[in-house]
Amino acid sequence: MITINPDGVSIAGCSYIYPPKGQAGEYSALAANPYRGCGHKCAYCYVPLITKQDRGEFNAGAIDRDDYLIKLRKDARKYQEAKLTGQVMISFTSDPYHPGDTTLTRKSFETLIEHGLAICALTKGGTRALRDISLFRPDRDAFASTLTSLDDRFSQKWESGAALPGDRIAALKAFHERGIFTWVSLEPTIDVNASLAIVDATHEFVDLYKVGRVNYLPITRTTDWAEYTHRMIYKLQSLGKAHYIKKDLQGYLEPGYHNPLRVPQHH
Repeated sequence: MITINPDGVSIAGCSYIYPPKGQAGEYSALAANPYRGCGHKCAYCYVPLITKQDRGEFNAGAIDRDDYLIKLRKDARKYQEAKLTGQVMISFTSDPYHPGDTTLTRKSFETLIEHGLAICALTKGGTRALRDISLFRPDRDAFASTLTSLDDRFSQKWESGAALPGDRIAALKAFHERGIFTWVSLEPTIDVNASLAIVDATHEFVDLYKVGRVNYLPITRTTDWAEYTHRMIYKLQSLGKAHYIKKDLQGYLEPGYHNPLRVPQHH
C-alpha cells in the first residue's frame, strides 16, 4: 500500500526519493542523492558532519551508492503509481556534476523522467552539466548553480575542486538559451559584496535567486546580516527578480514580506 505524506508530494517509506528537511528542505520538496563524497573540496561544506564521513575521504571524490539505480527505480515506481509528478533535485550530499564519472547522474535523471517525475540539478560543476542538457524540458525541469563569487582566486580558495565561476555562469547561460528555468543559490554567502555582484552579473539569464548566509565559520558571527538582507532585497526588487530569503535571514524581513517557499521551477 502506498501512503502519501501530509505534504502531498512525497511518499512514506521512500528513502531514495525523499522530502529533505531543515535547510535542505528550503531548496526542494523532493531530492535524491546518487553519491557519497564529492571532490569539489569546498572548505565550508557541512555534509561530512551530517553524513558522518571523514572529510578527507569525502573530499577524495564521489562514489556511486550501492545498487542505487535499482533502489531509485523502486521508489520512482511508487511515485508513478501514486500519480505524483514533482520535481526531484539532485543532489544535497554531493554534486551531480562532480569531477569524477557522472554516468549515474544521467541514468538517475532518465529513471526519474521515465516514471513521470520532473528533474532539477543543483551543481558547482559548470559546463560538465552540458552533457545532459538534452534531458531537460522547459515545461518541467530546472537547472541551478551555487555561486559564491565571480573571482577565480576566491573560488579556488574556498571550492578548489569546483568549476570556476565563469564556467558555472556559462552553463547557466546555455540552459537559459535552451528555455530551461534557471536559478542560483547564493548560499553560502562568504562575502556580502561578492554575492551582490553575482546578481548584477547573472540576472539577465537567471529566473530565481535563493539567498542564505554562511554557517559554522567565524564570519557567521561578524557579518551584518541585516544590512546584507536589505541590500540584497533592494537589488533583487529593483531588477524585478524572483527570490526566496532563507530562514536564517528571514528575521530581517519586513512584516508580511512576500517570500514564498515554493514557486514553479519551470517555464
